[in-house]
Amino acid sequence: MTSRALVLGGGGLAGIAWETGLLAGLAAAGADVTGVDLALGTSAGSVVAAQVATGVPLDELLARQVDPSRQTHELAPTGTAHLELLEQLFGEDASADPAETRRQLGKLALAADTVPEADRRAVIAARLPVHEWPERPLSIVAVAAVTGEPVVFDRESGVPLIDAVAASCAVPCVWPPVTIGDTRYVDGGVRSANNIDLAAGYDRVLVLAPLADPVTATQIDALTAQGARVELIVPDEATTELFATDLLDPTIRTPAANAGLAQAKDAVAAVSRWLMP
Repeated sequence: MTSRALVLGGGGLAGIAWETGLLAGLAAAGADVTGVDLALGTSAGSVVAAQVATGVPLDELLARQVDPSRQTHELAPTGTAHLELLEQLFGEDASADPAETRRQLGKLALAADTVPEADRRAVIAARLPVHEWPERPLSIVAVAAVTGEPVVFDRESGVPLIDAVAASCAVPCVWPPVTIGDTRYVDGGVRSANNIDLAAGYDRVLVLAPLADPVTATQIDALTAQGARVELIVPDEATTELFATDLLDPTIRTPAANAGLAQAKDAVAAVSRWLMP
């Protein structure tokens, strides 16, 4: 039997909205991919993965993005430090020593002056209509702030779902590192925007990647070499222009969700083939 994984990458509030619109548009066109064997989420993608895996209907998730009256309260960061960090993480000049980069970013994150951790946790809790881990396989990626070691949280980790998602979304120097036990964690995107390689072992892998990531091709090649069929969906030209503003601006949610909804029309043929036995 063919096994399938859905990989949802990071990209701030814009990424959450775009991925939600794309998934809703695909489902409306007859290519519902939410019934996969694994949902793997990083940063923004961890929010969408958790929402999907816990069974929240796509039409409800879409409404929570496009309808301002149903959008959750978000804390808007000040300044542009997060934009510079995103460039450092995923740009052409990314460090040749990823482990050291993770440790340095973790160190900066631990020293940064951000909103209180409890306030940020409340924001994440509001994003998730369901707060318990689902029975369906769900994996959420974060990084230990001090050691730079990545961790994959799942139902068996003994970590509350809200905390796992909050950790995966803890953009260094923008949001506070998340305390779980005696360890503090930062954004899973510090390792990779998408962490596609963590879907190893699945026959087919569908990747929604709001952000460009220099290791995407390498990670896909690794899965392909193992016999997997990988389908990658990235923002189209119109969405890319939209994303050039501020991925963490709450006002971007409605246009980003609509952009994903519109792009689904172009992606449905390839995804439908991916879904075939």
